[in-house]
Amino acid sequence: MRRAALALLACWWAAAARAETMVLSLSSHRVQITSTYTGAELVIFGVIDNERRSVTRQEPYDVVVTAAGPRASTVVRQKVRLGPIWMNLAQRKFADVPTTLAQISSRPIVQIASPDLRRRFGLGLDSILDPAGYDLIYDPTFRTALIRLQREAGLYRSEERGVTFITPSIFRAVVPVPATAPLGGYDVDVALFSGGVLLAREDTNFEVTKVGFEQAVAQAARQHPIWYGAATALMSVAFGWLATVIFRRD
Repeated sequence: MRRAALALLACWWAAAARAETMVLSLSSHRVQITSTYTGAELVIFGVIDNERRSVTRQEPYDVVVTAAGPRASTVVRQKVRLGPIWMNLAQRKFADVPTTLAQISSRPIVQIASPDLRRRFGLGLDSILDPAGYDLIYDPTFRTALIRLQREAGLYRSEERGVTFITPSIFRAVVPVPATAPLGGYDVDVALFSGGVLLAREDTNFEVTKVGFEQAVAQAARQHPIWYGAATALMSVAFGWLATVIFRRD
Protein backbone atom coordinates (compact mmCIF):
# COMPACT_ATOMS: atom_id res chain seq x y z
CA MET A 1 0.00 0.00 0.00
CA ARG A 2 2.80 2.36 0.89
CA ARG A 3 4.65 1.59 -2.33
CA ALA A 4 1.52 2.23 -4.37
CA ALA A 5 1.03 5.57 -2.64
CA LEU A 6 4.64 6.57 -3.31
CA ALA A 7 4.34 5.54 -6.96
CA LEU A 8 1.13 7.55 -7.32
CA LEU A 9 2.80 10.55 -5.70
CA ALA A 10 5.78 10.26 -8.06
CA CYS A 11 3.48 10.12 -11.10
CA TRP A 12 1.55 13.14 -9.87
CA TRP A 13 4.76 15.11 -9.34
CA ALA A 14 6.07 14.22 -12.82
CA ALA A 15 2.78 15.28 -14.39
CA ALA A 16 2.77 18.51 -12.41
CA ALA A 17 6.34 19.28 -13.44
CA ARG A 18 5.41 18.82 -17.11
CA ALA A 19 1.87 20.13 -17.18
CA GLU A 20 2.57 22.66 -19.95
CA THR A 21 1.75 21.99 -23.59
CA MET A 22 2.49 24.03 -26.70
CA VAL A 23 0.51 24.93 -29.81
CA LEU A 24 2.66 25.92 -32.80
CA SER A 25 1.86 27.83 -35.98
CA LEU A 26 4.24 28.26 -38.92
CA SER A 27 3.78 31.16 -41.35
CA SER A 28 4.16 28.78 -44.32
CA HIS A 29 4.73 25.08 -44.80
CA ARG A 30 6.15 25.46 -48.28
CA VAL A 31 9.09 27.50 -49.59
CA GLN A 32 9.04 27.91 -53.37
CA ILE A 33 12.32 28.35 -55.23
CA THR A 34 12.18 30.40 -58.42
CA SER A 35 14.83 32.07 -60.58
CA THR A 36 14.78 35.11 -58.27
CA TYR A 37 15.01 33.18 -55.00
CA THR A 38 17.63 34.62 -52.63
CA GLY A 39 16.54 33.01 -49.38
CA ALA A 40 13.46 33.15 -47.18
CA GLU A 41 12.38 33.58 -43.59
CA LEU A 42 9.57 31.68 -41.89
CA VAL A 43 7.97 32.91 -38.69
CA ILE A 44 6.91 30.41 -36.05
CA PHE A 45 4.50 31.35 -33.28
CA GLY A 46 3.95 29.34 -30.14
CA VAL A 47 1.37 29.43 -27.37
CA ILE A 48 2.17 27.83 -24.01
CA ASP A 49 -0.89 26.25 -22.42
CA ASN A 50 -0.36 26.05 -18.67
CA GLU A 51 -3.96 25.85 -17.46
CA ARG A 52 -3.41 22.34 -16.10
CA ARG A 53 -0.30 23.38 -14.19
CA SER A 54 -0.62 22.69 -10.47
CA VAL A 55 2.75 24.09 -9.39
CA THR A 56 4.09 27.63 -9.61
CA ARG A 57 7.17 28.17 -11.79
CA GLN A 58 9.89 30.11 -10.05
CA GLU A 59 11.87 30.57 -13.27
CA PRO A 60 10.70 32.09 -16.58
CA TYR A 61 10.19 29.99 -19.68
CA ASP A 62 12.96 29.34 -22.21
CA VAL A 63 12.43 28.14 -25.77
CA VAL A 64 14.84 26.49 -28.21
CA VAL A 65 13.83 26.21 -31.88
CA THR A 66 15.82 23.85 -34.12
CA ALA A 67 15.23 23.69 -37.89
CA ALA A 68 17.10 20.89 -39.67
CA GLY A 69 17.19 20.23 -43.40
CA PRO A 70 17.48 16.93 -45.29
CA ARG A 71 20.20 14.65 -43.94
CA ALA A 72 23.21 13.36 -45.85
CA SER A 73 26.72 12.03 -45.28
CA THR A 74 29.51 14.61 -45.26
CA VAL A 75 33.27 14.13 -45.45
CA VAL A 76 35.66 16.66 -43.90
CA ARG A 77 39.25 16.57 -45.15
CA GLN A 78 42.32 18.02 -43.52
CA LYS A 79 44.71 19.53 -46.05
CA VAL A 80 48.41 20.29 -45.67
CA ARG A 81 50.67 22.25 -47.97
CA LEU A 82 53.82 20.63 -49.29
CA GLY A 83 55.55 23.36 -51.26
CA PRO A 84 53.17 24.53 -54.00
CA ILE A 85 50.90 21.49 -53.63
CA TRP A 86 47.99 20.97 -51.23
CA MET A 87 47.44 17.36 -50.16
CA ASN A 88 44.79 15.57 -48.09
CA LEU A 89 46.34 14.45 -44.81
CA ALA A 90 43.30 12.90 -43.10
CA GLN A 91 39.54 12.78 -43.37
CA ARG A 92 36.52 12.01 -41.24
CA LYS A 93 33.03 11.03 -42.34
CA PHE A 94 29.90 12.35 -40.65
CA ALA A 95 26.97 10.05 -41.35
CA ASP A 96 23.42 11.37 -41.59
CA VAL A 97 23.98 15.01 -40.61
CA PRO A 98 21.65 17.91 -41.51
CA THR A 99 22.58 19.69 -44.72
CA THR A 100 21.23 22.91 -43.20
CA LEU A 101 20.75 23.74 -39.56
CA ALA A 102 19.39 26.72 -37.66
CA GLN A 103 19.03 26.89 -33.90
CA ILE A 104 17.28 29.85 -32.29
CA SER A 105 16.88 30.24 -28.54
CA SER A 106 15.53 32.77 -26.07
CA ARG A 107 18.98 33.09 -24.45
CA PRO A 108 22.34 31.26 -24.63
CA ILE A 109 21.76 27.52 -24.58
CA VAL A 110 24.45 26.99 -21.93
CA GLN A 111 22.22 29.00 -19.59
CA ILE A 112 19.10 27.01 -20.48
CA ALA A 113 20.16 23.38 -20.02
CA SER A 114 22.97 21.36 -18.47
CA PRO A 115 25.63 19.67 -20.65
CA ASP A 116 23.99 16.25 -20.18
CA LEU A 117 20.58 17.62 -21.16
CA ARG A 118 22.03 19.39 -24.19
CA ARG A 119 23.74 16.21 -25.34
CA ARG A 120 20.65 14.07 -24.75
CA PHE A 121 18.22 16.30 -26.64
CA GLY A 122 20.61 17.69 -29.26
CA LEU A 123 20.74 21.30 -28.09
CA GLY A 124 23.59 23.27 -29.62
CA LEU A 125 25.43 22.59 -32.87
CA ASP A 126 28.08 20.44 -31.15
CA SER A 127 25.44 18.18 -29.60
CA ILE A 128 23.49 17.75 -32.83
CA LEU A 129 26.54 16.47 -34.69
CA ASP A 130 26.84 13.15 -32.89
CA PRO A 131 30.43 11.86 -32.79
CA ALA A 132 29.03 8.35 -33.26
CA GLY A 133 28.64 9.31 -36.92
CA TYR A 134 32.39 9.11 -37.53
CA ASP A 135 33.76 6.20 -39.49
CA LEU A 136 37.22 6.65 -37.96
CA ILE A 137 38.62 7.52 -34.52
CA TYR A 138 36.71 10.42 -32.98
CA ASP A 139 38.49 13.75 -33.18
CA PRO A 140 36.62 16.93 -32.17
CA THR A 141 38.83 18.96 -34.52
CA PHE A 142 36.90 17.68 -37.52
CA ARG A 143 33.53 18.40 -35.94
CA THR A 144 34.66 21.97 -35.24
CA ALA A 145 35.87 22.25 -38.84
CA LEU A 146 32.54 20.98 -40.19
CA ILE A 147 30.59 23.54 -38.17
CA ARG A 148 32.96 26.32 -39.27
CA LEU A 149 32.71 25.39 -42.96
CA GLN A 150 28.92 25.12 -42.84
CA ARG A 151 28.69 28.46 -41.04
CA GLU A 152 30.88 30.11 -43.68
CA ALA A 153 28.61 28.68 -46.38
CA GLY A 154 25.55 30.10 -44.60
CA LEU A 155 24.08 26.64 -44.01
CA TYR A 156 24.52 26.47 -40.21
CA ARG A 157 23.29 29.32 -38.04
CA SER A 158 22.63 29.94 -34.38
CA GLU A 159 20.96 32.90 -32.72
CA GLU A 160 21.02 32.95 -28.95
CA ARG A 161 18.34 35.58 -28.45
CA GLY A 162 16.20 35.00 -31.51
CA VAL A 163 13.10 33.80 -29.65
CA THR A 164 10.95 36.72 -28.49
CA PHE A 165 8.24 36.42 -25.86
CA ILE A 166 5.31 38.63 -26.86
CA THR A 167 3.59 37.74 -23.59
CA PRO A 168 4.75 35.37 -20.82
CA SER A 169 3.02 32.51 -22.68
CA ILE A 170 3.26 33.55 -26.37
CA PHE A 171 6.53 33.56 -28.31
CA ARG A 172 7.76 33.99 -31.86
CA ALA A 173 10.94 33.17 -33.75
CA VAL A 174 12.23 33.68 -37.29
CA VAL A 175 13.54 30.55 -39.05
CA PRO A 176 15.98 31.41 -41.88
CA VAL A 177 16.03 29.37 -45.09
CA PRO A 178 19.32 30.05 -46.95
CA ALA A 179 19.55 30.73 -50.68
CA THR A 180 21.47 27.47 -51.17
CA ALA A 181 18.99 25.36 -49.19
CA PRO A 182 18.57 21.89 -50.75
CA LEU A 183 15.18 20.64 -51.83
CA GLY A 184 13.25 18.38 -49.50
CA GLY A 185 11.55 18.26 -46.13
CA TYR A 186 12.67 20.31 -43.13
CA ASP A 187 11.91 19.43 -39.51
CA VAL A 188 11.31 22.14 -36.91
CA ASP A 189 11.62 21.09 -33.26
CA VAL A 190 10.54 23.39 -30.41
CA ALA A 191 11.58 22.64 -26.83
CA LEU A 192 10.20 24.42 -23.76
CA PHE A 193 12.33 24.74 -20.61
CA SER A 194 12.05 26.32 -17.19
CA GLY A 195 14.71 26.24 -14.51
CA GLY A 196 16.83 23.81 -16.57
CA VAL A 197 13.97 21.28 -16.85
CA LEU A 198 12.43 20.19 -20.15
CA LEU A 199 8.68 20.81 -19.86
CA ALA A 200 7.34 20.16 -23.35
CA ARG A 201 8.45 19.43 -26.88
CA GLU A 202 6.55 19.83 -30.14
CA ASP A 203 7.50 19.67 -33.81
CA THR A 204 6.30 20.86 -37.19
CA ASN A 205 7.75 20.87 -40.70
CA PHE A 206 7.95 22.62 -44.04
CA GLU A 207 9.10 21.74 -47.56
CA VAL A 208 11.44 23.45 -50.02
CA THR A 209 10.39 22.90 -53.65
CA LYS A 210 11.08 24.31 -57.10
CA VAL A 211 8.29 25.94 -59.09
CA GLY A 212 7.91 27.50 -62.52
CA PHE A 213 10.43 27.00 -65.32
CA GLU A 214 13.08 25.58 -62.95
CA GLN A 215 10.71 22.86 -61.80
CA ALA A 216 9.73 22.02 -65.39
CA VAL A 217 13.40 21.64 -66.40
CA ALA A 218 14.24 19.52 -63.35
CA GLN A 219 11.20 17.31 -63.91
CA ALA A 220 12.07 16.84 -67.59
CA ALA A 221 15.63 15.86 -66.69
CA ARG A 222 14.35 13.19 -64.29
CA GLN A 223 11.53 11.78 -66.39
CA HIS A 224 13.11 12.02 -69.87
CA PRO A 225 16.90 12.02 -69.42
CA ILE A 226 17.70 11.00 -73.02
CA TRP A 227 15.55 13.70 -74.59
CA TYR A 228 16.82 16.21 -72.05
CA GLY A 229 20.44 15.40 -72.92
CA ALA A 230 19.73 15.60 -76.66
CA ALA A 231 17.97 18.95 -76.28
CA THR A 232 20.86 20.32 -74.21
CA ALA A 233 23.39 19.22 -76.84
CA LEU A 234 21.34 20.78 -79.66
CA MET A 235 21.03 24.04 -77.73
CA SER A 236 24.80 24.12 -77.20
CA VAL A 237 25.41 23.61 -80.93
CA ALA A 238 22.83 26.26 -81.82
CA PHE A 239 24.30 28.85 -79.45
CA GLY A 240 27.81 28.09 -80.69
CA TRP A 241 26.74 28.57 -84.32
CA LEU A 242 24.91 31.79 -83.42
CA ALA A 243 28.01 33.14 -81.66
CA THR A 244 30.16 32.49 -84.75
CA VAL A 245 27.63 34.30 -86.93
CA ILE A 246 27.44 37.33 -84.65
CA PHE A 247 31.16 37.74 -83.98
CA ARG A 248 32.64 36.60 -87.28
CA ARG A 249 34.80 39.03 -89.21
CA ASP A 250 33.82 39.81 -92.77
